[in-house]
Amino acid sequence: MNNFTLRLATVKDLPILYEFEQGIIEAERPFDPTLKTEHFNYYDIKELILSSTSDVVVAVCNNKIVGSGYVRIENSKPYLKHNQHAYLGFMFVKPEYRGVGIVQSIIEHFKDWTRSKNLSELRLGVYSKNDRAIKAYEKVGFENHLIEMRMQIK
Repeated sequence: MNNFTLRLATVKDLPILYEFEQGIIEAERPFDPTLKTEHFNYYDIKELILSSTSDVVVAVCNNKIVGSGYVRIENSKPYLKHNQHAYLGFMFVKPEYRGVGIVQSIIEHFKDWTRSKNLSELRLGVYSKNDRAIKAYEKVGFENHLIEMRMQIK
C-alpha cells in the first residue's frame, strides 16, 4: 500500500475527484454547523485543473486514484510583506490509504511548485477542532497562525 505515485490531475479524473470533494464535505460537517444540508460543491475542480495559476495532483496506487490536493496562487492582503502566496486545499486521502505518507508527498510537491512560482508562503485553512488534520499539517511544518471566530445570533 505504500507504493503510490503522484501525477497531475486531468479532466478525465473529475468523477472520482467530485467523490473526494463530497468526502471532504462530509468529514467537515461535524466541525461546521453552518454548512448547507443539501448537496453543494466547495471547489470548481475543472477550473483548478485547467488554470495556469493552480496545480491539482492525485495520488495513485495500483492504478486507482486514492488521494488529491490542489495549490493555487492567491493575492495576499495589501498589508502583508508578500504580494501573493500559494494556498493549499482539496486534501483528501481514501481512509484505507491514510497514514502512509500521501499527504506529506502531496505537500512536498506543492512546496516545490510554490518555489517554482517564486512564492515564499504556503497557506491553508483547517477547522480549529479538526485535531487529526491539524496534527498532519503540523507534522509537515505548518504552524497555527490565525483563528477565525464566529457567533450565532438569533
